[in-house]
Amino acid sequence: VVGILDYGLAKVADLKIKYVISPAVSYGSPITFVEELNPGPEKMSEAILRMVPSVDDKIENVDGKTIYSGIIQVVKFIHKRICLQNGSWVRCFGRLTWPRISELIISNFLSKVVPEDASKLADFQKIIDHTSEFEAALKEMMFISASDNKDARLSNFAENVEVHFASRKKTEILAKARNLLLQCDFAVPQESTGKDPICKNDGMAVDSSEHVVDLLFMSERCVVTKAASQLMKLVHQILQDICLSSTRVAFEFYHAARDAILLYEAIVPVKLERQLEGINQVAVLMHNDCLYLSQEILGFAFEYHSDFPSSIKEHAVFADMAPRFHLMAEEILQRQIQIVIFNLREALDGADGFQNTHQIQQFESAKFSIEQVVFILEKVHIIWEPLLLPSTYNRSMCTVLESVFSRITRDILLLDDMAAEETLQLQRLIHLMLENLSSLLESLAAVNQKGKTEGDFARPLDDLIPSLCKFRKLAELLDMPLRSITAAWESGELLSCGFTLSEIEDFIKAIFADSTLRKECLWRIENVPL
Repeated sequence: VVGILDYGLAKVADLKIKYVISPAVSYGSPITFVEELNPGPEKMSEAILRMVPSVDDKIENVDGKTIYSGIIQVVKFIHKRICLQNGSWVRCFGRLTWPRISELIISNFLSKVVPEDASKLADFQKIIDHTSEFEAALKEMMFISASDNKDARLSNFAENVEVHFASRKKTEILAKARNLLLQCDFAVPQESTGKDPICKNDGMAVDSSEHVVDLLFMSERCVVTKAASQLMKLVHQILQDICLSSTRVAFEFYHAARDAILLYEAIVPVKLERQLEGINQVAVLMHNDCLYLSQEILGFAFEYHSDFPSSIKEHAVFADMAPRFHLMAEEILQRQIQIVIFNLREALDGADGFQNTHQIQQFESAKFSIEQVVFILEKVHIIWEPLLLPSTYNRSMCTVLESVFSRITRDILLLDDMAAEETLQLQRLIHLMLENLSSLLESLAAVNQKGKTEGDFARPLDDLIPSLCKFRKLAELLDMPLRSITAAWESGELLSCGFTLSEIEDFIKAIFADSTLRKECLWRIENVPL
């Protein structure tokens, strides 16, 4: 009957898998098989294979021996009682059932006993031995092929346990990295919101928070998010494990380290998309995070590469990732600067080009615009100064101030007619703004002076904000006599402040009525060799 059925045995095989094999390989539920022979008429007997729950419920399939012996009993019964020890029939039955049997064993047993720690890999050898013996017994009964390596699925899996271990660890690492990035609220640490959270006057560190980190190649410290610091701790642990691992495990861990870092790039910008659209501490912290990650990535080669397994040293490279995070940091910073400049421009638009400020309503409107600008700049100062590196803060704030001073100076110089009272009101507005920004400018000068002593950004503040000198000089020009303006141009003073010939000429024409003196002064200005 078996010979006639041939592959019609498929239904029988399905039932065997469902009702016999599947319960037998259920991890933690040991089952034993008992064969019974019932004598029948005319020397015929009936063979019955009974499934019996294990007498000892405490038996665990730790090494697979119980599972393997039960399946061998089932296969022996099929081999002897159903296929009558006919090799071709047994092989046919094996081809129908072995792929699913092996998959059940892998998913229900072998994959669940893969060690969770590298130190326990050696203990897995007993399971490898039992697995090899199990497959050898099946080959002897011709249930699986003795020559086709594809049938040795269980041995291949067990012998590659290092890879499975590393694969599981990689999955766990990435899940942990993903969770900490998703769960972090990116709040500013309370101890890091003060004026100087990093150093005392004597240079000693006062903040031992895990969020204040060293930048390896910049000799500076900065505040980062909990997500970035914990992510980097996780990556450092992976790299330490690489140094102690075999080649196959090390390769998996190497890719896990890279992927964990790249998760920051994939998750955080999307998570913080709304915050990045405004002026806030979160955007500044993300800039710091990216800068910190880029520095740490560059340091991996110096800290770990020499201890990596020799076979992966050539391939385990991280330096290619550093520029992308450095670029992300700069893009976030530039985006913040542009948002600030946009808000400042909107505020200055309310001044309507500083026209007719001798009229009360126009003056009040211009004054309100100046107050808005000061408010925005103070807000930016409060957000940026405690978190950005001093050099970055200095450069960024100077860029923002340059946009303000240049815009106001340009608007005033574009006025084609100014009454005497109007010039005084404009001068008053300039003085008001400089007075309100005095503390901010002093703090920038202090940061700049500190940079000089440390050999960093040693340029004068007027060089960093070119329009500042021009802005201050414009306040003087607004009530300066015509001859004095002419003399200032001839001496080169106005030129050194950034004024152009056409600007001075138009300024004189806007303030002073046409006269012989004006013509003389304009002629003198035009004929000054530049």
